[in-house]
Amino acid sequence: MHFIDVLVARSLPFIPRVIVKRLSTRYLAGSTLEEALQVIHNLNRAGFGVTLDVLGESASSEAEADAMIAAYATAIAAIAAHNLDAELSIKPSALGLLNDEAQCEIRIQQILAQARQVAKIATLDMEDLQCTQKELDLFRRLQQRYADLGIAIQAYLQRSYADVDLLMVTRSRLRICKGIYQEEPQYLVPGASDDRAAINSHFLAHVKCCFVAGVFVSVATHDEELIEAVVALARQHHVAADAFEFQMLLGVCEPLRDKVRALGFAVRVYVPYGADWYGYSTRRLQENPRIAGYILRAWLKR
Repeated sequence: MHFIDVLVARSLPFIPRVIVKRLSTRYLAGSTLEEALQVIHNLNRAGFGVTLDVLGESASSEAEADAMIAAYATAIAAIAAHNLDAELSIKPSALGLLNDEAQCEIRIQQILAQARQVAKIATLDMEDLQCTQKELDLFRRLQQRYADLGIAIQAYLQRSYADVDLLMVTRSRLRICKGIYQEEPQYLVPGASDDRAAINSHFLAHVKCCFVAGVFVSVATHDEELIEAVVALARQHHVAADAFEFQMLLGVCEPLRDKVRALGFAVRVYVPYGADWYGYSTRRLQENPRIAGYILRAWLKR
C-alpha cells in the first residue's frame, strides 16, 4: 500500500482539485481570517500556541506582494485585539523575493515593525533551493534590526550543517524541520530522497547544536521516534522544557500532539489560512504519502 500511496502523491498534479481540497480541509484553518481566528482561539484554550501562516508563495506582481502586507497587517491587529498566543510565519517569496529582493525586504520590515508594536515575533519560512541563500542573506540583514526574528532550517539539505554553524554565531532563533520541497538528490543528505527517516540523525544534530549553544529552537516534526530522541537529548543536556518547543501542523497527528503537550512540553501549531490553498495542500500530501493515498480510495468510491 505504501508504494501506491507514494505513486498517488507524485500524481497529485493530475488529480481533480475538488478531491485534493476535500482531503486537505483538515490541514487548513479556512479561507478567511475570521475562520483562522476561531481556530487559534480554540487551540489556545486547549493549551497550544500558534504560528499563523497567510497562504501564498512566489508573488507574480508587485500588487500581489503588496496585498500580502495588508493581509498580515489585518492579521496582526486581530491577534493583538483578541489577545491570542500567535506568532507569524512569513514566506519571503510571497512578498516578492524572486522579483525584487530590496522591495521584499522593505515589505517584511513593515510587517515586523507592526508585529513589534504588539509584542509578536515572526519566523521566516524556508522555501525551495532557489530561495535558500536569498532567504538566509535576507534574514541576516533583518536580524540586525529585529533580533528576535527566527528562521527555518531544513534538515534534509546537506548545506544546513554550514548554515546552522553560522546561525549559532549570531545565536539566531531557529525552527528545525525535515524539509518538504522536491529537490535533486545531490543536494540532500544520503537517503533522504527515498526515506524520510534517513533525515532523523541530521535533524538531531542541528537540534543538538541549538541545545549546546543555549539557543531557543522550535522542533517541527510529527515523527514520534524523532520526538522521543529530542526529549532524550534535552534531558541529556539538561535543557529546560521552556527552552524549546515542538511544532506541528494543523490537523496532523493530533493524538501525538496532545500526548507531547500532556508531557509538559510546549507545542505550537502551524495554522495556515487563505485562498491560496492548493500549493500548500499538495506539499502536505506529498510529504505524507499515506494521506495522499486516500485520494485514490476516495476517487474509486465515486
